Amino acid sequence: MQGELQRLVDALAAYAGRPALIEDRRQRVVVYSEHTGLMDDVRRASILRRQSTPEVMAWFRNTGIMDARAPVRTPASAELDLLPRVCVPIRHQDLLLGFVWFIDPDGTMADADLAATGLMSELSLALYRENLLGELAWKRETEATRTLLSDNRATRTQSMRTLREAGMITGDGPATVLVAHLVTPDDDLPDEVARLALEQALVATRRWIGTREALHLVRDDHGVLLLCGGRGGGRPSPEVAAKLLEDNLRHASRGLDSVERAVVGIGQTRPGLAEAFGSYGEALQAARVGARLSALGPVVSWAGLGIYRVLSRLEGRHLDMADVHPGLERLLRDQPNPVLLQTLERYLDLAGNAHATAEQLRLHRTTLYYRLQRIEELAETDLKDGNERLCLHLALKLGRLTGAYRPED
Repeated sequence: MQGELQRLVDALAAYAGRPALIEDRRQRVVVYSEHTGLMDDVRRASILRRQSTPEVMAWFRNTGIMDARAPVRTPASAELDLLPRVCVPIRHQDLLLGFVWFIDPDGTMADADLAATGLMSELSLALYRENLLGELAWKRETEATRTLLSDNRATRTQSMRTLREAGMITGDGPATVLVAHLVTPDDDLPDEVARLALEQALVATRRWIGTREALHLVRDDHGVLLLCGGRGGGRPSPEVAAKLLEDNLRHASRGLDSVERAVVGIGQTRPGLAEAFGSYGEALQAARVGARLSALGPVVSWAGLGIYRVLSRLEGRHLDMADVHPGLERLLRDQPNPVLLQTLERYLDLAGNAHATAEQLRLHRTTLYYRLQRIEELAETDLKDGNERLCLHLALKLGRLTGAYRPED
């Protein structure tokens, strides 16, 4: 099938007298002719990465290509380093299958003659056959991956068998799940372009580690990357997470105002794919905690969450700071300046080491002792009591997680 598409794109390029590139309806590169002469950065990047960036895709979609029944001339964009183009939609019985793209810097291409060659009819039929086969395989894999992350043991086992029998994965074995969570303004769900960026990043990372070494899935506000064999083609999960975040997700979401930042959560490794749902829950929780607490960094592992592992599970039970230690509510009310709370948290983080606390906060020891005394008075507590210190520490961390306590970092 790929050979037939290559023959057709070469024939279209020869007829038009300029290079041609074919994309599917998701604007993923399918095949392209030999490229000589003038080329812009968008064409180079799409050939290298097999897909345009969401920013470029949004630009083209705004020109009406998704609804077009006839060739569309798209304008240049200096900001995107984009030359004018002719976009010819590929349809089969009015079903949009993809696009043929020609760079046309001088506007001289006679796009109306393409249909007369019969090549477009051949192309629509060939792409329809490939699209049908590809969609069936994609839907089968997506459904199996979704079921693999469900809480039903029997369906998970059946999904694992389906994936193995279809050759979609190399085999069963240790499984680790990574979750990429998109942080948006006002906690809105990511828009379509942002989700496209997320899928691009997952697909690119999967190619990097080996397509049969991993599975991926896109959900409302996050993407899932399931490493089959636990080490993603021989690479440890933190390395895969860094690749997903740094090289792929940040590149794909560049210029998108709907995404503030991305966080990748890593679950613990499970012995087999049928148990991967546990790793998924941990990775999702780690990513969501990381989205709230930027101080944890862009890659957050469940194992490294510390006390937030417990607090994140308690959060849904409407537990707040005052439930853990009532004195902190008085401290927040009577002393709105966060300096005392920041001092207390640093002191507790350092296991009550006054010397280390004063050094890190760049305080004179006398000033630190004065602040600690004021904290004891306002919170009606005794910092020499181990149980009191534990409750205060837990309450501060819960306040960070819920947003009740927002210190200036």
